Amino acid sequence: MDQIAEQPLGEPVDFTGANAPSRIEHHGRYALLRPLQPERDAAALYAASHAPTGDPTIWTYLYEDPFPSLHAFQATLEQQAASSDPLFFTVARADDGKPLGVMSYLSIVPEHGTIEIGHIWFGPELKRTPAATDAIYLLARHAFDDLGYRRLEWKCNALNAPSRNAALRFGFQFEGIFLNHRVVKRRNRDTAWFAITDSRWPAVRAAFETWLSPTNFEQSGAQRTSLRNLTAS
Repeated sequence: MDQIAEQPLGEPVDFTGANAPSRIEHHGRYALLRPLQPERDAAALYAASHAPTGDPTIWTYLYEDPFPSLHAFQATLEQQAASSDPLFFTVARADDGKPLGVMSYLSIVPEHGTIEIGHIWFGPELKRTPAATDAIYLLARHAFDDLGYRRLEWKCNALNAPSRNAALRFGFQFEGIFLNHRVVKRRNRDTAWFAITDSRWPAVRAAFETWLSPTNFEQSGAQRTSLRNLTAS
C-alpha cells in the first residue's frame, strides 16, 4: 500500500463534464457562423473554393480533393450537415451574410472536456481578414465560456506551414508531432498538435478581444498591433 501511495498522480480536478455543442448561430463583430445548410450555401462556397473565382489550393491539405461539379460538392456538404461530430458551420461576413468558408467542431469529448476546431477552409475574400480571426474567436469563446471545455485542440498536416503559423497566431501552443498519424490521398501525414487549455484561455481571450477591437485598426484597415504579438505576450 505504501508503494501505491507514493506513485505520482495528477492534481485533483473539480470537473463534472462539458456540454456538447449544438447547431446554433454565432454572431461576431466581423463574422457570422451558421449551421451548414447546403441548399443555401453550396453555390457560394463552391465559387469560393474552385476555379475560376475561388482558390483550389484550399484542398491541398484537406481530406477531399477539389470537386468536379457543384452537384458533387453539394452532396458532400449534405453529408457534413447531417453530422454532429464533426459539427460544421458556414463562415460568412457579418455585414452581408455571404458564405466564404467552412469550419467545424470535432473530436468532441464532453466527459473529458476536450474539443477541436478543424476542417477549416477560408475562401480568398475571407483569408487574412478580421472576419477570419473573429470566426476562430467565436468558436473558441463558445467552447470555453459557454460549454465548459478544458482543452481546445488544433491539428494539421505537419507540412502545412500556413496552418501551423495560424495556430500560433491564435494562441495555440505547439505540443508535438504524431508521426505516421494518417494516410490522406494515398500519402503519409504526420500531424502537428496544438492546444489552448482553460488556464491559458483568459489571456488568449483578452488578446483576441484587443486585436478585434475597432480601435486596433487604422482608417485604412491596417492593424496597429498584431495578434501574434498579443498572444505571444
